[in-house]
Amino acid sequence: MTRKKLYFLSLLSGIIFALSWPPYGFPFLLFIAFVPLLQIENAFSSGQTTARRTLLFGLSYLTFFIWNLAAIWWVYNASLGGAILAVLGNAFIMSAVFWIFHLTKKRLLIANWRLPTANFVFIIFWLSFEFCHYRWDLNWPWLTLGNAFASFHTCVQWYEFTGTLGGSLWVLIVNLMVFSLLKNGKWQMADGRRKLMAIGLIIIIPIIISGIIYYSYNEKLNPVNVVVVQPNIDPYSEKFSGMNFEEQLNKMLDLAKQKVDSSTDYVVFPETALTEDIWENDLEQTASIKKLRVFLQPFPKLKIITGASTFRLYKEGEKLSVTARRFNQQDGYYDAYNTALQIDNSNKIQVYHKSKLVAGVEHMPYPAVFGFLDKFAIDLGGTSGSLGTQEERTVFKDQNQSKDFGIRNKDSNILNLTSNIQNVVAPVICYESVFGEFITEYIRNGAALIFIITNDGWWRDTPGYKQHLLYGRLRAIETRRSIARSGNTGTSCFINERGDILQPTEWWKPGVIKASINRNSEKTFYVQVGDIIGRICFYASGVIFLFVIILRFLPKKNQ
Repeated sequence: MTRKKLYFLSLLSGIIFALSWPPYGFPFLLFIAFVPLLQIENAFSSGQTTARRTLLFGLSYLTFFIWNLAAIWWVYNASLGGAILAVLGNAFIMSAVFWIFHLTKKRLLIANWRLPTANFVFIIFWLSFEFCHYRWDLNWPWLTLGNAFASFHTCVQWYEFTGTLGGSLWVLIVNLMVFSLLKNGKWQMADGRRKLMAIGLIIIIPIIISGIIYYSYNEKLNPVNVVVVQPNIDPYSEKFSGMNFEEQLNKMLDLAKQKVDSSTDYVVFPETALTEDIWENDLEQTASIKKLRVFLQPFPKLKIITGASTFRLYKEGEKLSVTARRFNQQDGYYDAYNTALQIDNSNKIQVYHKSKLVAGVEHMPYPAVFGFLDKFAIDLGGTSGSLGTQEERTVFKDQNQSKDFGIRNKDSNILNLTSNIQNVVAPVICYESVFGEFITEYIRNGAALIFIITNDGWWRDTPGYKQHLLYGRLRAIETRRSIARSGNTGTSCFINERGDILQPTEWWKPGVIKASINRNSEKTFYVQVGDIIGRICFYASGVIFLFVIILRFLPKKNQ
């Protein structure tokens, strides 16, 4: 195979990936996106090219660079440096996975493994990569293959069993089958026609199953009345500099007043809606909290869920977290958080700290090692540097309902005395909504609803906020939970348990919407088992690596 053809195939693969990605792409192109790249790899592993093997890494990097650039270029609106690192870094990691597959395949072929089996290792390695990309400190699962079908959600209703990694597995299997068909060149032979029919069935059957699930799924009526506010405060010129915290809060409350009445259960404000310096050691003394308490008084059952930038002062002798900061002008340490608060007419404010943070913006990866680099963190206004997190997924409970119905909790043996589903909310903050298994932790802790609070205005009017919105609908399908989504800017909306987006607000316009959404207490298979596909592949990768290492030291006659 000539170098010209190698480069052509690399470009072709990258272009197909780019054309497949939401919000404007056609995701079913992903079923052939890897095929040109697999043809390149086959040329190197079978000796069909005289080019040096290191060129394979460069060619795969070109493919993944095109894909990343086309899909996430919009990050530059928030940070040019962040966009460069995201595109170049993620393409490098993807290329490294493909390179490791190539080296492993070569070793397995030397050991006389059959070619289809050796190629199947690619599926295991890629799914392991996606599984790990959700979990390590450099996480960036934005381009998980299964995410691409968010714009065709009626075709992937079976994500309630597999999660998005099921979609990735679907894509990878079809790519290998198409590659095998093209490699053997048996289009007109009976074997080729059978393979083509098998490919068609593997694509069509999941879509048919999904359609049956979608049109037969009926939500149980357990309504909660929710008002969602989109204040549309410019994150660059107003939110952290141009408008003071009182003006911003007044704007949100004025919007809420348009829809709130005695039947309203929740009002939802966006991420970092409260920009006053709020110290968790003394929440009730905060002017913003006092104002919200006054707003709540005429509505006994109303609860406000809002984002805030908060801080916590460490007492003398208290154990410090790895993200603790020292005061510049005085002794002492504190932590900063991106926080969700639930404020109601009880005397308790419920608090949750965002725990899936954006690398380079909200945290420095591996802060125990690289914490000294915090001063280089990208500042998007508000609080920069490594933020604090928490281990558990806190859910927000209705304090009055808990008292009336006797909800069991960690500190009590009281049983639930009613069959009614309780008002328990998963407070999901921005980037966290991209992490499927992470969201299931809220559901296992009792969440019957999901509220997503976000600020997508950093990215301007680009595909970024649209992709973020679409990914959220996958969480509704995986968990079968209704979602109320409040964006400072971007799109606020409701999403039902089938993933349908309802009442979307317009871009860059203030808005307030109201709906009755249904609670659900049932746990899907995915909620119960999580990313089982990725977990199996991760452990299988370890076994394969160990096997290859053993082969490396065995005499060829014993392999």
